[in-house]
Amino acid sequence: MDEPSVRGQSAGFINNGSTSRPRTLRALLRQCRALLAWVHRAVGPREMKIHTDITAFHGVQRPVLTTGTFDGVHLGHQVILDRLRTVARREGGESVLFTFHPHPRLVLFPNDNDLRLLNTPAEKQHLLEKAGLDHLLVVPFSREFSRMLAADYVRNVLVGGIGVHALVIGYDHRFGRNREGDIDLLRRIAADSGFLVEEIPAQEIDHVKVSSTKIREALMAGDAARANALLGYPYMLSGVVVKGRQLGRTIGWPTANVGAIDPNKLIPGNGVYAITATTGRGQFKGMMNIGVRPTVEQHGERTVEAHLFGLEGEIYGEAITVRLHHRLRDELRFDGMEAMKDRIALDKVDALRALEKV
Repeated sequence: MDEPSVRGQSAGFINNGSTSRPRTLRALLRQCRALLAWVHRAVGPREMKIHTDITAFHGVQRPVLTTGTFDGVHLGHQVILDRLRTVARREGGESVLFTFHPHPRLVLFPNDNDLRLLNTPAEKQHLLEKAGLDHLLVVPFSREFSRMLAADYVRNVLVGGIGVHALVIGYDHRFGRNREGDIDLLRRIAADSGFLVEEIPAQEIDHVKVSSTKIREALMAGDAARANALLGYPYMLSGVVVKGRQLGRTIGWPTANVGAIDPNKLIPGNGVYAITATTGRGQFKGMMNIGVRPTVEQHGERTVEAHLFGLEGEIYGEAITVRLHHRLRDELRFDGMEAMKDRIALDKVDALRALEKV
């Protein structure tokens, strides 16, 4: 590991070998920030810390904050997270995402059963840590919280509760009761309270052309490839392998039935998909059917069944995470088990071809 140069310009204490001291307080602050940024780079990424209580959110160095639900942690979110990390390094601070659970729509519209989420809490935490976030602050969302005035939210929660040093937001960010808060309000309060506000310009996010809604629509249509392109990673389903009717093994194609899936998690449209899966036995390529199994049941419930290539033995009760890479075909009704068996053999060929570069 290189040490900060005493004579060089990286640390900014002495320029061109000179022993002159900073002439102004502003210059000294710049040099301190440069040193803190160097330390951050030298130490490297840290394990993300998860907090669930604002009143206990202490000891964070210069919190550089963004806020939102970040469902999917998609490419648009990643633009914001990249800027968040950049500002944190510049300010010698630590990056923080302030978010809520449950999703606000589930609280404000409890009878609206249409919303399905792209991430479970555990999946979101994994993606945010992978993105290099320092702190994830998750607080309960309630109707009372939703009625908070925008100015009170900034002064009492962001400043008084979290101690925000800098706030990074996307353009046209709205918050507070009836979405009354905006960038102008933030800047006025920031001037009085002494924190920085950085708004990401529209053009830096619009070029990504992505939203959680677009991704949900693609998945419900079974377009896994488009959804993955917008997410920046393969869409995943996590659950536990449960025992089914075990019909697959009778035709030479045993399946792992994925159960215990989070009830708020979006399950993609029916069909056969090329997948990769992670279990306690390791990682596997495979194929998966989502649907109602019309060949063997007339009015079957919707199931998620994966066949993992090369897996031997049973994995009932084990955790499984499946990543969808490509949709191979619609779910079909066959004339009999032999016809279904023959088509599954062709599906394997197609799946292996689709997964060649995975």
